[in-house]
Amino acid sequence: MCEMTESERREYESLREIPLESTLIRHGRILDMRLDMVRVPNGNVAGRELVRHLGAVCVVPLTDDGQVILERQYRYVIDSVITEIPAGKLDAADEEPLEAAKRELREETGFHAAEWISLGDFFPAAAYSDEHIRLFLARGLTPGERDLDADELINVFTLPLEDAVAAVMRGEYPDAKTQMGILKAAEYLRRENT
Repeated sequence: MCEMTESERREYESLREIPLESTLIRHGRILDMRLDMVRVPNGNVAGRELVRHLGAVCVVPLTDDGQVILERQYRYVIDSVITEIPAGKLDAADEEPLEAAKRELREETGFHAAEWISLGDFFPAAAYSDEHIRLFLARGLTPGERDLDADELINVFTLPLEDAVAAVMRGEYPDAKTQMGILKAAEYLRRENT
């Protein structure tokens, strides 16, 4: 947990739930599912279904002429082909997010980047998962060979950043990390150029 002000600490203590027991429901390759029993601040006991995840990274790769490198791939869970930014899970809990981002960009798109800028961290589903994602902007791109996993089929394309922002605002990109990445990258660049 990060440094808190006294007011934030009091609020945290007044809202904090105390874990009582935890039961592993399923151990998976990518995540674990647990059922925790907690005591809530009013004294009642409640169950919390939660997903434990190693963490992940995502990348907004930007070419020198302002094109974002995007991907189209089928997502089984929602039975749709959607547009996304390159992303992937950490291979281990102690893997450095920057190294994972470099690996994912190369594997999925073939590109390498000379400049990496962290755009922050986020929890995509804090109500039930501890998945933590680090977002990067990658610039100074050079092409190379892709190295897709055996079960990955990804179509890569480019789009001007301003067109990607417009697509997000029109609701065409339903993926949360893609929306956040494109909008944060655009705002970062706007601030950099003012």
